[in-house]
Amino acid sequence: MSGEQRARRYAVIGTGAVGGFYGARLQQAGLSVHFLARSDREVIARQGLDVRSKDGDFSLFPVAVYGDVHEMPRCDVVIVALKTTHNGLLSELLQPVLADDGVVVMLQNGLGSEEAAAAVVGAERVVGGLSFVCAHKLGPGKVHHLDYGQVTLGAYAEGYAPRGVTAAMAAVATDLRAAGIAVEEAEDLLQARWRKLVWNIPFNGLSVILDERTNRMMADPAIRALARALMEEVVQGAAACGRTIPETFIERMLEHTQNMIPYHTSMKLDYDAGRPLEIEAIYGRPLAMAAAAGVDLPRIAVLTRQLQFLDRRRRGL
Repeated sequence: MSGEQRARRYAVIGTGAVGGFYGARLQQAGLSVHFLARSDREVIARQGLDVRSKDGDFSLFPVAVYGDVHEMPRCDVVIVALKTTHNGLLSELLQPVLADDGVVVMLQNGLGSEEAAAAVVGAERVVGGLSFVCAHKLGPGKVHHLDYGQVTLGAYAEGYAPRGVTAAMAAVATDLRAAGIAVEEAEDLLQARWRKLVWNIPFNGLSVILDERTNRMMADPAIRALARALMEEVVQGAAACGRTIPETFIERMLEHTQNMIPYHTSMKLDYDAGRPLEIEAIYGRPLAMAAAAGVDLPRIAVLTRQLQFLDRRRRGL
């Protein structure tokens, strides 16, 4: 990865709510950012990116936006902000745009995305990224940032072995902080992934099944208790993989959710739009990892089967 002698050049693969928000903040901070956008490329090229944010609204124009990675320059950092359901395209998306000494940041949900990227570019060039942000698209080229915004970065190693803080990871963290983004540098990526699943597994799935926002779920004692029970199973799954998550973390996640602006999760937005759900990354892979360690997670397994049924029915499969 290019050193400090010049500013790093970024590519954002997937200019949705997450990619659009973080990429826009990096460009606002003066970095060279190149966006891959399919459905709204022409609108962004003509009008730029608009971000409505709790931290202050801003607009960017011009924006370097492309519909094909072969048109993009080679970049030092490639941020993949696609849904994990598109990771079968990583080989054709990463190879044309990643610089010879560049790194890939997999800013995605669930487990397993780093392994998919490593199969294309090598494990030593992959960094996991976890965004803790409430954001959605208001329309083509328009992002609404409602709450939070922190990013956790963790360097990937084969088998998710802890790798510590690498120079490439620290460089990306420096740029994000310069863009006003709070960053945690995790020495153990798998630990960080399981910690995020403590929130993602209960609230993404329940929001689809119950057709509700976070505030209504938290207001119902029975659903809050169910969310807690699902969180406890995630903690069991993490422990099966050798990662300890304290009970206090569950309490913190419930408190954050209680205080969160009423919010439709990303999975609920995907479901309402008829898009494929990220069931494999958020549910299937964690279940498989826990099962391989000899631990069953029955509540999560039931939730997974319900989501699979709804996903198939919604898409007419």
